[in-house]
Amino acid sequence: MAYNFWRNAPTKIKRILTIAAFFLLSIIITVAGILTPLGEEDANILGGQLDDTQQTIDNLPEMQQVSFIFGNNFMICLAGFVPIIGSAFECYVLYSTGVVISAYSTYKNVQTSPLLLFFLLFILPFTWLEFLAYSIAMTESFWLIWRIIQRKGKREIRNACILISICAVMLLVAAIIEAALI
Repeated sequence: MAYNFWRNAPTKIKRILTIAAFFLLSIIITVAGILTPLGEEDANILGGQLDDTQQTIDNLPEMQQVSFIFGNNFMICLAGFVPIIGSAFECYVLYSTGVVISAYSTYKNVQTSPLLLFFLLFILPFTWLEFLAYSIAMTESFWLIWRIIQRKGKREIRNACILISICAVMLLVAAIIEAALI
C-alpha cells in the first residue's frame, strides 16, 4: 500500500515528503548531540569558544553580522548538496550543534534543560529557516544520487541549482533576522 502511494505520487509530493523526513531527522540528530554526555571541562571549553565567537559577532556592524552568519550557514548548506558526503557532513554539523547547545547550557549554568532550550529556539523564525535549508540540501543530495542511478542526473542538476538559490535566499533572510535579534 505505502509502496503504491510512493510509486503513484507526483514528484513534487515525493520531494516535500522527503524534505519533511530530513527535517525530522535533522531534529533527531541535533537532539542526539544535546543528549551526549559531556564532562564539565569539555563543556567549558566549547561554551567558552561559542561565547568568544558570539562576542566577535556582537562587535561587528550589523551588515557584517549578516554576512558572517549567512556565509557560515550557506557554506554548511552548500556542502549538504554534495551527494553522499554532503548528507554525512550535515549530520555531523547538526550533531555538533546539539553538543554545543548542551555545552553552552552547562557553561552558562542555565537552570533549564538544554533540550528545552533547543526546542525554544524554534520560537525564532531563523531556526526554522536554517533547519529547512539544511533539510532541503540533504534531500537534494539524496535526489541527485537517485537520479544519477536512473541516468537522469543532468536534469537533476537544474533542480539542484534552483534549490541552492532558494536555500541562499532563505539563509539570507534567516541571517538578517538573527542579526537584528542580536
